[in-house]
Amino acid sequence: MENNIFSRLQAVQLELKAPKSQYNNFGKYSYRSAEDILEAVKPLCQKHGVLLVLSDEPEEKGGWNYIKATATIYEVETGKYLATTGYAREDGVKKGMDGSQITGSASSYARKYALNGLFCIDDTKDADTRDNRSEVQLANQKQKNELEVLCQRTGSQLEKVLTWVGCADLKALTVPAWNKAIAGLRAKAQKEGK
Repeated sequence: MENNIFSRLQAVQLELKAPKSQYNNFGKYSYRSAEDILEAVKPLCQKHGVLLVLSDEPEEKGGWNYIKATATIYEVETGKYLATTGYAREDGVKKGMDGSQITGSASSYARKYALNGLFCIDDTKDADTRDNRSEVQLANQKQKNELEVLCQRTGSQLEKVLTWVGCADLKALTVPAWNKAIAGLRAKAQKEGK
């Protein structure tokens, strides 16, 4: 196997086991946190000569505050890198939490989504992705447009990409599924130099 950023990331993805070791008693479901993913992935990154870096930045969209988390994996030898992003909206008020805790909670979710995209962890069926709400956040029109453009640019069939991320059609595209699709297509585009 060729030894480059793509083959290294693929090796980490194939070896990564991040079980749902947390349990939410209120919602009665198991889940994995960003911390669980990090605990499982750090030794694999070292083994395969890559470095994982996470960063956050706040963004305001439509009157709502979001945390944009970026998960970047660097090839240690060359400095080449691949990155994915994940978003989570800050709740205006959350019972029992102050502002910094609300931001921290959004950061944790956004980082988890970014890690899911980078390492191809499918959480679309997890109750945890609902954040104790009745439904998963759907991708917005801008995100859907970006997905269609990337599919065209990489010569990928939109229907196959949607099937790969577990969505029946573009209307059902969730933010976690969008993150996964975008990460895969960006990696493909970067590999093919498009």
